[in-house]
Order: sequence, then C-alpha cells, then structure tokens
Amino acid sequence: MQIRALREYAARRGWGIAMQMREVGSGAVERKARERLLGAARRREIDIVLVWRLDRWGRSVTDLLATLQELEHLGVGFVSLTEALDLTTPAGRAMAGLLAIFAEFEREILQERTRAGLAQARRDGKRLGRPMTAGLHAPEIRKLHRAGVAKAEIARRLRFGRTSVRRILRDL
Repeated sequence: MQIRALREYAARRGWGIAMQMREVGSGAVERKARERLLGAARRREIDIVLVWRLDRWGRSVTDLLATLQELEHLGVGFVSLTEALDLTTPAGRAMAGLLAIFAEFEREILQERTRAGLAQARRDGKRLGRPMTAGLHAPEIRKLHRAGVAKAEIARRLRFGRTSVRRILRDL
C-alpha cells in the first residue's frame, strides 16, 4: 500500500524513481537501506527523498533533523507523503525550522533527565562510572610485580590492560 501510494505520488509530480528502499525492523540501530540512500544523495545520484511518514525516516526528532539538514546541505529535497511535508517549498522549510526547535527541546529534556538521574544515584550512594575490574586484583598485581614480573606480562597473565596494571602500580 505504502509503496503504491509513493509511486503514484512520484508519477503525479513527474518524478522518475532512481532508488526504492524498504527497510524492515523496528528501532534498528543500523539502518543500512537509509545509509545507502544517504550515500546516493552524497554522490548526487538523487534529487528528492520521498517517504511515507517521518517516523519511517528518523527514529527521533534529533536523528530526523540531522539527516534532513544533511539532505538540505546536499541540495536534495525531502517529502513526507502522509504529513504533507515538502521541504522543497518555503512552507516545508519553515516546518523544518520548527522541527529544529523541537529537536533542541528534546535534547535539553534528555540532558535534564540524565543530570537528575545521576544526581539521584549519587544521593543514593551508588558508584557511578565503569565497574572496577583490575582494581579488585590489585594485591595480586602488586605481588607479581614484587616478584619481578614485568608489567606487560602481568597484564597478559591476568588479562587486563597494561594501562590498568601501570595505574595500580603507580599508586605504590
């Protein structure tokens, strides 16, 4: 249904179809079809990106805005059929400006929530950051070092990074 509607719209506008992408998978982090399409835009192989809905193109307002800005910079138009958003027109570009405002708002809200969550975790006495791994084996690392084992060998034997071993031995 979606592909038929997109093809009919392109035909009404007199557009030829250079590429047709269909990406299946909800919330996929890696979106190969979209990356191929962006690659074609960067190579100037396409003039317009036509999508069924905005959420088919971007997973968040921030992601959507970043790719729309890239397309605009490349001189590639963008049309979302169901939202009647056509960035090739002045009204569509004004809507993109509003999207930019909402993307910034989304980022600020996320930052605020993150800061509040970290502050609450600190108040609850939770240790933040990476879990201690090599530090738990500090006595063993020191013992091997006193026995004359090289730092690189200690790291190899205990399967830790050399930097972790050096950091523990630096505190001696």
